[in-house]
Amino acid sequence: MHSFEQIRSHISAKHQLRINDPYLISFDLLLNGGSRHQGIYLSELDHEEGRKFLRISTPIGPLTGMDAKRCLRFNWEQRMGYLAVSDLDGSPYLQLCENRPYDNLVVEEIDLLIAEMGPLGDRMEQAISAGGDAF
Repeated sequence: MHSFEQIRSHISAKHQLRINDPYLISFDLLLNGGSRHQGIYLSELDHEEGRKFLRISTPIGPLTGMDAKRCLRFNWEQRMGYLAVSDLDGSPYLQLCENRPYDNLVVEEIDLLIAEMGPLGDRMEQAISAGGDAF
C-alpha cells in the first residue's frame, strides 16, 4: 500500500464507508454479531520529511471527567495503539490511534490493526460509559 487511494479501494471493498473524503475515510465495524459497532477512521498524515503515514483511529468517549493519569498508564501498557485527544463536534474526545508509515504497509497489517483496535476501542468505550455504544 503506497497511497491512500489503494487503502480506500481495499477498505471500501470490505466495508460501507460513512465518510469518503480525499484523505479521510470512515466506517462502522460491527462487533458481537452485529449488536455493537465501533467507528473506525483512516486518514493520511504527512511527515515533515515528506513521508506519508496512515492513521487508524477510533473514538472512545468524551475526555471530560477522565483521569489523565489512568489514560497515561493505559498507554504505557499498550503494545499497539495509543491514546490521544482530538476534537469531535467541538469537544475533546479520547481516541485510540495507531500511525504506520506507508513504506512497508501491507493489506494484512491494515486488516489486523482494524481487527484489534475496533474491539479494544469498544471495550474501552463500554468501560467509561457504563456499557454505552455511541461510537
